[in-house]
Amino acid sequence: MGRHTVNRFDTRMRASSAQAGTRGATVRFETLDSWRGICALLVAMMHFPAIGPISESLVVRNAFLFVDYFFVLSGFVIAHGYGRKLNDGMDYLRFTIVRFGRIYPLHLAILLVFVAFELLRLTVPALRGDGPAPFTSGNGIAELVSNLLLLNGVGFETRLTWNGPSWSISAEFWTYLLFGGAAVLFGRRHWIALIPVIIAGPLILYLFSPRLMDATWDYGFIRCLYGFALGALLYHVAGPGLLHKRSATAPQSGTLSWTLAELGAIVLAVLFVALAGRQATGIAAPFVFALTLLVFAHERGIISRLLKTGAFLWPGALSYGIYMVHVFVQARMIYVATLAERLLDIDLVGPFSMHGEVHYGFGVNGALFGTAMLAVMVGLVVIAALIGYFLVEKPFQRLSKRLAASLAVESATAKRSVAEARARGNG
Repeated sequence: MGRHTVNRFDTRMRASSAQAGTRGATVRFETLDSWRGICALLVAMMHFPAIGPISESLVVRNAFLFVDYFFVLSGFVIAHGYGRKLNDGMDYLRFTIVRFGRIYPLHLAILLVFVAFELLRLTVPALRGDGPAPFTSGNGIAELVSNLLLLNGVGFETRLTWNGPSWSISAEFWTYLLFGGAAVLFGRRHWIALIPVIIAGPLILYLFSPRLMDATWDYGFIRCLYGFALGALLYHVAGPGLLHKRSATAPQSGTLSWTLAELGAIVLAVLFVALAGRQATGIAAPFVFALTLLVFAHERGIISRLLKTGAFLWPGALSYGIYMVHVFVQARMIYVATLAERLLDIDLVGPFSMHGEVHYGFGVNGALFGTAMLAVMVGLVVIAALIGYFLVEKPFQRLSKRLAASLAVESATAKRSVAEARARGNG
């Protein structure tokens, strides 16, 4: 599949003529999407209970910090795509419809899959396994309602529930709405509202978050606001110059220096994640990722060229699906392995220790077996993400965009009718 067939999601935004040099010029941040795919896979590996050199590496164990790359990138591309376009209530409504159509359908689909499996366990006792009873331990009806309303990541829960990683989807959706509201209220000066968020966010996390930057259901909303606001402010400051350089017709130079800058950004991000982890210094993660994002947004080095190949663009396109399906796939792998143990009388899963923490999974048969299961997990997650991409994500993205476009036509028609009526009245 060619790279031009890959949907770029939010990175296909139109820059204004003042920024890009020609009206309607399209700027695609392909490398940033590729990094999103890599980060999603690292988060999936972190959640998979297995031993082996990859699973036990500090980068994978601390990969929860890569969620902050998602937040910074969202702020950057949303500010790029919508910051100057949200002028009134109708623009805000269309923005909300498109963003809702982007994240909610797959969230709902995966949630329904979780519910279906709980119903199966409820009706077939032999399938319950050794886990908690169906519809308990965070998978209750009240928690289901909270997830359906996207309230599971804004402080209404007391633990991760149902599809645990979806807390960040909840936090991000409400962050979209706040950003859109600020853009409508303050116009081009909406960036001023970002500054207090960037200042207060890390302070609140440091003073109140029990797990510092590893905040999810409790202070995850603050974590999201902080990273998103930083990404949006980064675009406000650097975006015009970046777009001018990206749209320049002069031959690009400095490939070697940009390659070194990209390599340095990668080393910085990897070392930071490995060393900061759950310490207080991890709160600076959005700033580290903002710098990395800025370097790769230029797409001038050899590493960027590699990231713009299909091998990296497709994981980028599937990144949302990878993030949303991986916990369900992993849980089913352990479930199937548990059943296989009983049938074959062999040890496949069990409790094991890694970095001082006790896990239950593929850690009882050595590093080679654990690494093999990690590879199987990645393959299954990518397959599941592909299914979700074509059956859920793409159709509902098209539907939401058509609905938003139809509202735009209706709004333009109404405004034209009002203008014509006023002209007739004045005549």
